[in-house]
Amino acid sequence: MPKRNTVQRRHGILEQLASQGQVQVDELARTFDTSEVTIRKDLAQLEKSGLLLRRYGGAVQLPAELTQPAAESAESRQEVSFRKQSIALAAASCIRDHNRIIIDFGTTTAALIPQLQNKRGLVVMTNSLNVAAAIRELDNEPTLLMSGGTWDPHSESFQGQVAEQVIASYDFDQLFIGCDGIDLTRGTTTFNELLSLSRVMADAAREVVVMTEADKVGRRIPNLELPWSSVTTLITDDRLTQIHKQQIEAQGVRVIIAQPVQGE
Repeated sequence: MPKRNTVQRRHGILEQLASQGQVQVDELARTFDTSEVTIRKDLAQLEKSGLLLRRYGGAVQLPAELTQPAAESAESRQEVSFRKQSIALAAASCIRDHNRIIIDFGTTTAALIPQLQNKRGLVVMTNSLNVAAAIRELDNEPTLLMSGGTWDPHSESFQGQVAEQVIASYDFDQLFIGCDGIDLTRGTTTFNELLSLSRVMADAAREVVVMTEADKVGRRIPNLELPWSSVTTLITDDRLTQIHKQQIEAQGVRVIIAQPVQGE
C-alpha cells in the first residue's frame, strides 16, 4: 500500500480498530508501509485525542461507557473539523517546498500541520507548543523554530518582547494566522489583547495568509489584530457570501474559497 499522509493513515487505523476491536503495531506498520516508530506516534496521538487505548504492542477500542458522552457532540465536532480541514488543504496548496513559514497558535492553523507531510525542506517557526508537537509527529519533520517568550495561558502560546525580537530577526515567506472575527472594513479582529506579536509576524513575512471559517466574517470585535493592508490572502469555507467576498477583495485581499473535503 502506498504511504499515506498522517491524517489518512490515522483515519485508516481507526477504521481497522472499529472493524477488528484491536490493532497491532507491527501489522499496522506493514499495512501503511511505514515504521513502527511512526505507528506508535500515531497511537499515542489518537489516545491523547480520546479515540483509543494503547496496550502493549498495539491498541484497543475505548469501552462503550467512555465513548457514549462524547458521541452526543461528535456530529457537530466533525462538521467543524471538516471545514477546518478544507481550509487547511487550501492553505497547504499555497506552500512550496523549502518555504520558510510562521504558523501562529490556534485550532484552524494547527489543522494545517498534517497537510505538510509531503512538503520538503520546510522551515517552520511557531509560538505554539501544540503546533510544535504536531510538527514533531510528521514523518518528514521540517526544521522547527520556537519563538520563546512569555507563556500566555489564555492563548496557550508564547508572547512578549522576547518572542517579538526572535521572530523579527528572521525573514519568512508566509505567515499562517487565524482570527476571532473579520471586520469587513478594518481587517481581522481578536478577543486577545496581546496584539503586537501578530503584527511582528506579519511584518516578518512576505505573504500573510489568514485562515478562518466563514461564520467569523462580519463579527465585530473591538481589538483590531491585522488591518487589511497587512493581509495578502484570506482562506475560508464555501459559506462565504458573494457580497462579503467582493467586499474583502475590494480591500486588495485575495480570497480563496476552500473546497469541501470528503464527508461534508
